[in-house]
Amino acid sequence: MTWRCSGLGWPPGARMAVLRWEGGRVSPLTSGKAMGFRAEGRRRCLGARGNDCPLGSVVLGRATQARCPECARLEQAYSVAADTLPDDPRTYRVYLAWFGPGMVKVGITAEDRGPARLLEQGAVVFSWLGRGPLMAARRTEELLRSALGIPDRIPYADKRAVRSELPGPVERAAEIEALHRRALALGAWAETLEPLEFEPVDHTEVFGLGRLTAAASVVRELIGGGTVAGTLVAVAGPDLHLWTAEDRLVVFDTRLMTGWSLVGADPASGVTVPTADVSASSGGAVQDGLF
Repeated sequence: MTWRCSGLGWPPGARMAVLRWEGGRVSPLTSGKAMGFRAEGRRRCLGARGNDCPLGSVVLGRATQARCPECARLEQAYSVAADTLPDDPRTYRVYLAWFGPGMVKVGITAEDRGPARLLEQGAVVFSWLGRGPLMAARRTEELLRSALGIPDRIPYADKRAVRSELPGPVERAAEIEALHRRALALGAWAETLEPLEFEPVDHTEVFGLGRLTAAASVVRELIGGGTVAGTLVAVAGPDLHLWTAEDRLVVFDTRLMTGWSLVGADPASGVTVPTADVSASSGGAVQDGLF
């Protein structure tokens, strides 16, 4: 049976991530889960705005977004990040997120999404900073970038490189606490943005990072006939940390799964797709899940 993944998600209130599949099924990603899949054929564009790609374009295996240039432009045109929806009536929140020593970013997310955006990014610790209309949140985000030098992006390669060597809970929260205090002291906040007190939320246990060891490699791309299989150790953001049959820990970015036709594989079959150093950057029955 062939499956097509629509991405990793964190359901509201859940303490674990799930893989979502076309058709509405989900696979809970519990620690210790044995899993494996094999890619088949070629990777195809997902289309945009709920519509299939009119050309059925083939997309690169290394791209984290399975869309051709035309569909990617259409999808981006309707995103909050592109600032094309200034009249969005929802309330937004500004946050500070910590991914490791020296790695703090500022961002915004719709309030009705709760902490989902932080979980999706793999934020180890975060705190809300303020809440209000979209453009007020956006102006505050830009203020923190310019006045305090806080970036709005942290490369995933940097996040992966430090996950197995994180300091204790006090140290994890200290850096964003100091930046939170400095941010509130700035005098140029948008009047419509309500400041929020520092309340750190730590995702170390939710992600399973407390028992994580250093990864040997990261999957660069899927290829037709290639397998990714092993025992799940941790999930952080879109990344699965898998202990493989080769007795090594491999990181797999689940965004590389989208656009592929997938079939189940023996969890002991290991990883047979291209990898790189982490710092380099079933019969005829209907299955409930791919694994």
